[in-house]
Amino acid sequence: MKASPAEQKELLRLQALDNKAQQLEHQAKSLEQHSELMALSGRADVMGGTHTTRMGDLEDARTELRRIESDVDVVEKRIARDEDRVQHTSSVKDVQALSTELAALKKRLFDLEEIEIAVMERVEAAEAAVAEVRSDRETLQLTIRETEQQRDTRLGELTRSLGELHRDRDAVAAAVSPELGALYEKRKIANRGNAAALLRARTCSGCTMTLTGRDLESVRQAPEDDVVFCPDCGAILVRTEESGI
Repeated sequence: MKASPAEQKELLRLQALDNKAQQLEHQAKSLEQHSELMALSGRADVMGGTHTTRMGDLEDARTELRRIESDVDVVEKRIARDEDRVQHTSSVKDVQALSTELAALKKRLFDLEEIEIAVMERVEAAEAAVAEVRSDRETLQLTIRETEQQRDTRLGELTRSLGELHRDRDAVAAAVSPELGALYEKRKIANRGNAAALLRARTCSGCTMTLTGRDLESVRQAPEDDVVFCPDCGAILVRTEESGI
């Protein structure tokens, strides 16, 4: 393929812009906020599980407390009923029977109230545990939002820079013939981005290999408008006064 030395030099500008764009794209993918958000998301999942567990413990304690309170209510009503019956009966036998039952009921009430106090303490402890994890989750969510904002700000900056690079690239690409541009793109794909390289001091700037022997002589003898390639990496070699040939 033929292309003027000036047109070939435009490939170096294209390559520089493509390299910069690749760097920016890599920065966008490897922002520290990405890994931070993954870690924060993992912590949020763990906290979510902890919250579910603690809510289950709290609901169990509340359910038990309601059951105990119901039992206390039943016993208190039974005591009130028996005390009323004692007041309104003249039968000694009935009074003795009711007194025995009242003693048992009061013992039962005392035991239930002791259990009630213990369960109320469990409820308070469970409520405190739920409040703690909720506070931790709120703090974590704030950290996540702040980290997302930092990520979005940086991504916006990189996106704007990429937009400017793409506009510059379009302007440079317009100065290159369609044939040479197509060759550049083909080499770019085949060489994983390394499409054009400056030959400086007989060394390819793309792969840093120095041309010697027949390879050097072949490039040296090629007309200046010939498009030549690095024998090692396959990049388009752009010859200038720095080439040393």
